[in-house]
Amino acid sequence: MQEPGQILDPNDTGSVLDEPHGGDLHPHPVPLWMLGGVFLALIGLTVLTVAVTYVDLGKFNLWIALIVATLKAGLVAEVFMHLMWDRPFHRVAFLSAAVFVMLFIGIALLDTGAYAPDVIQGYAPSIEQ
Repeated sequence: MQEPGQILDPNDTGSVLDEPHGGDLHPHPVPLWMLGGVFLALIGLTVLTVAVTYVDLGKFNLWIALIVATLKAGLVAEVFMHLMWDRPFHRVAFLSAAVFVMLFIGIALLDTGAYAPDVIQGYAPSIEQ
C-alpha cells in the first residue's frame, strides 16, 4: 500500500512479475495425497451426477447437475490450476464467474418449457393434444 508522500515507481505495474525474484513463478509441488483426494472427489461427484439422472426430482435435477459441475470446476481450478496457492483475488474472481455461469445457464434452461411447444408442434410430452 502506498504511504502518503511516497513517490510512485513508474515501472511498477502492480503485477506479480514486479515482485522480487520475478514473483510467484516457482512450481507448487502438490502432494500425491492431495491429487488422489481430488481425483476421488471428482470421480465421486461424477457418480453423483449420473445417479441423480436416475431419480426424478423435477427441476432440481438440473440444479443439482449444475451445482456438481461448478464444484468440479472449482476443485480443478483450485488444485490443478494452482489457485489454492495464488492470490485470493484470483480465486474469488474465478469462483464467482463459475457461480454466475451456473446461474445464467440454469435460469435460461428453466425457461425452455415455456416456448418448447411452439418450436416443434406436438413434441413437448407434457402437452395434451
